[in-house]
Amino acid sequence: MSLDKILSISGKPGLYELKAQTRSGFVAESLADGKKLSVSIQNNVSILSEIAIYTFTEEVPLREIFKRIQEKENGEKAISHKESKNKLESYFSEVLPDYDEDRVYVSDMKKVIQWYNILQAKGITDFEDPEASGSDEEE
Repeated sequence: MSLDKILSISGKPGLYELKAQTRSGFVAESLADGKKLSVSIQNNVSILSEIAIYTFTEEVPLREIFKRIQEKENGEKAISHKESKNKLESYFSEVLPDYDEDRVYVSDMKKVIQWYNILQAKGITDFEDPEASGSDEEE
């Protein structure tokens, strides 16, 4: 399963898999417990493949950060997203040394680490960009 089908829904904890589109929105399934829910188009929804983190030079796609965490942890689980602010900042700076401290908040770090751990626990560990294989990347 690619990150193109994994969603974060504002106001709902965890991550969801896009299952089907409906006239008024779509159906998503929780990765945590497998429960399906109907999501209206009025909900604020983010697709993980479209999220990026600010650095001083560019925006790094979430899939790239997940790959770096995966390499750092040898494919295992990352630290807990409930660690102290200092531990989270230290960990994040190891993964993404040039992240922009003014625009990347500890709450963002918590989400990234929590999402990585959810995906890793579900065996979703292929963070390659499907568009990058074989086609020219646009800048």
